[in-house]
Amino acid sequence: MDDRTGGFAVTSQELHDTLAAKVKPGQPTFFAFEAQLPTQGRTNVPVASTDSMSVILKTYASGGENELHTHPNEDHTFIVPQGKAKFYGPSCEKKIIGKDEGVLLPAGAFYWFRCCSEEPLVMARIGAAAGGSPVSERFHRIGVDGKKMEGDDPRNKQVPVVLSDAWYGRA
Repeated sequence: MDDRTGGFAVTSQELHDTLAAKVKPGQPTFFAFEAQLPTQGRTNVPVASTDSMSVILKTYASGGENELHTHPNEDHTFIVPQGKAKFYGPSCEKKIIGKDEGVLLPAGAFYWFRCCSEEPLVMARIGAAAGGSPVSERFHRIGVDGKKMEGDDPRNKQVPVVLSDAWYGRA
């Protein structure tokens, strides 16, 4: 990560490595939500982490989405402070969530979502290790085909990021 990326992780491995570097055993971590907004693609800004929990600020350009997947070793929640997201379940369930709304996804729940607002979608993603799984397996993502699928995998509808001049969280 560097200033050219607006502070976001470019690859899944970089996201995991940056979160691991943010672990401060026995110490509180104070943070602010701040991210440069994309006009295309999505970003992940690693904010804070412990060995069993992480906080990531995610941004999606209008229309941005991902693919049906699950995190078998992590419970996580998304909270939306800006924009709207349409979440889909494995049996065509769907629900739109907007400002100050969220969704809790237990480990093993399949889902996908897309940004369905004109403005970029901003979401706080808070995840915690589930079921006593090893830290090394906490971020595993499994596609509907049962195979591992990283967040930056082309199968997960990853497109090149184009950043705007606008920021979320900067006064």
